[in-house]
Amino acid sequence: MKAYITHSTRVMPEGTYHRALKAEAEVVEGELNDLLWDLNLYRYALQRAVNALWELDKVSKKSQVHQLLYPVLKSYRFRAHVVRNIYSAALALVKSARQSRSAKPTVKRLSARLDYQDARVDVDNHVVKVALRDKWYTLRIIHKREYIERFKDLRWKEVHVKYEGGKLYVSIVFEIVYKSYTLRGALALDVNLRQVVTFDGSSVKRYRTRFIDALSKRARAEELTRKHSKRWRYNKRILDRIKWLHRRARNIVVDWCRRFAKELVLKARRNSYAVVLEDLEHLYRSVARNGGSVAWKLSMFAYRKLQGAVVNKAVEYNVPVAFVDPRNTSTTCPRCRAELHCTERLAVCRNCSFKADRDYIGAINIWLRLLYAYAGEPGSPPRAPAVKNETRQSGGNINEGMKKVIITIHK
Repeated sequence: MKAYITHSTRVMPEGTYHRALKAEAEVVEGELNDLLWDLNLYRYALQRAVNALWELDKVSKKSQVHQLLYPVLKSYRFRAHVVRNIYSAALALVKSARQSRSAKPTVKRLSARLDYQDARVDVDNHVVKVALRDKWYTLRIIHKREYIERFKDLRWKEVHVKYEGGKLYVSIVFEIVYKSYTLRGALALDVNLRQVVTFDGSSVKRYRTRFIDALSKRARAEELTRKHSKRWRYNKRILDRIKWLHRRARNIVVDWCRRFAKELVLKARRNSYAVVLEDLEHLYRSVARNGGSVAWKLSMFAYRKLQGAVVNKAVEYNVPVAFVDPRNTSTTCPRCRAELHCTERLAVCRNCSFKADRDYIGAINIWLRLLYAYAGEPGSPPRAPAVKNETRQSGGNINEGMKKVIITIHK
């Protein structure tokens, strides 16, 4: 994929990351109606904090917001840390709206964020205890035991409680230490609307996506808004249909991305590969400046959702992840670096007569850019960091394992 953005190759750093246990829950101690009342009061207080901050000419610092809003929010008998979470969320919403020049934020969801002072998590017994004001509620997590056991030895950080569609949900954020293994190769991805092409240095594999299916659902929703431009907001039947189409499009993308990401990451782990992705930071803004129609497609194209799913699974399984410059990956010859001439999906190099599918070429170039970041381009001095002793003892590093492929491509 072609993108006019210049970024250097970067590797996902090791360290502490977050994973969330998301599941439905039920109240086993306390009354559900009392919890819903507390959540409604939380939403009301959050909206009142947003309104107060929105009236200010300049967004205040957090210390000033504390002095302004703490006495008011405490009058609702919220616990001290809950009050802090309320005005912190309000400040973040106002700052985001001001930066994007949007309208005043409106809080619609019944949800609350709680930290270690106002929540207790017992993964062994599948139980969460929460308190917003003066009552504690015990929630039982409803999910498969195998899923919950994955988080057994992790340290939890915060709890989110949400009520939506007549059901209660809980999300528990855990800290996970990410430490990648020594890589022996790389698995590069080139993504487009219809398929994902992977290249591991020797073979190419294609995976058909469901992005077109999702895009068709969203296109149908947009068509309904244009067809009923004056009454779709007020006609319940049309509005429900539009919401269903958007929700269905989102579910298709999320479901496929999660399934594909797990399959891809497990394959990389079996072969001690790194997963190589295109660095798509600021891509949406870049394309939006050049054409609204392309930007609209990319918004549903779900590159971000796919990359997010891959990164999340990579953190879970300690798989190395690298991001490379995506510029001209499908229009540069992998042999001589000359510009390719494309006819439909076929790309031909007039300099060295190299000929291949554009997606295939994109995957090769993404793979090569990671390789060049480690070993340097042919004829240039190496740019890789010093090889660690454990890498030498393990039987070689990425440079040795891919040397033959570089020679083959550049013949």
